[in-house]
Amino acid sequence: MQSPLLQHYGQTQIRDRMSTHGYKMAKVMMAPGQDLMARSGSMVAYEGLIDFNPNPPQLGQMARSWATGEGVPLMVATGQGELYLADYGKDVIVLQLAGEALSVNGKNILAFDASLQWGIERVKGVSMLSGMGMFNVVLRGHGWVALTSKGTPVVLDTREAPTFVDTDALVAFTEGLSVQPRRTARLGGLFGRGSGEAFQLGFSGQGFVMVQPSEDERPNFSARG
Repeated sequence: MQSPLLQHYGQTQIRDRMSTHGYKMAKVMMAPGQDLMARSGSMVAYEGLIDFNPNPPQLGQMARSWATGEGVPLMVATGQGELYLADYGKDVIVLQLAGEALSVNGKNILAFDASLQWGIERVKGVSMLSGMGMFNVVLRGHGWVALTSKGTPVVLDTREAPTFVDTDALVAFTEGLSVQPRRTARLGGLFGRGSGEAFQLGFSGQGFVMVQPSEDERPNFSARG
């Protein structure tokens, strides 16, 4: 069958280990020994022989150590072929880490190479702002990462000037930046307003901050025994 529609929406050419197909999908080239950590339920299609394990042993101890009220539901994909991932039509951003570390809001994680080191860490300064803890997934090492954003994100260079971000719109930032809390509204003026108008995180140093054009409310976090 030949059609301009099929030509326009056909598969993208194979290039890197991970790439985007359009704006809403991540395409991953799977190979033996190159396992992938992906958000549970994010698989929309695949070609080849690929298996999915929603309860991998390596996640057991990590899950028990999480002190957050929100987990990051992950599965492990193994095998060989082409894997397509998406998350309810959100925009997809693909990054390649070359020894850097990236701090990501757990809700914006789509997939990452299993070879990367990762863990749940508290974002500095948030508890001092609002009495609420805020935890991110920190990824370190060499490998590929796919993130999601509610709309096209903006990437701000923190070397140019101090950068302030609403915590509910924050997608990711370079680990190692100087993070400072800032309050810009008096407590008496907070009624009917989102947290972004009252509290922000300020970033400075060598790196970047990624912000989505939608405020994604974070839950209240509480430590568990």
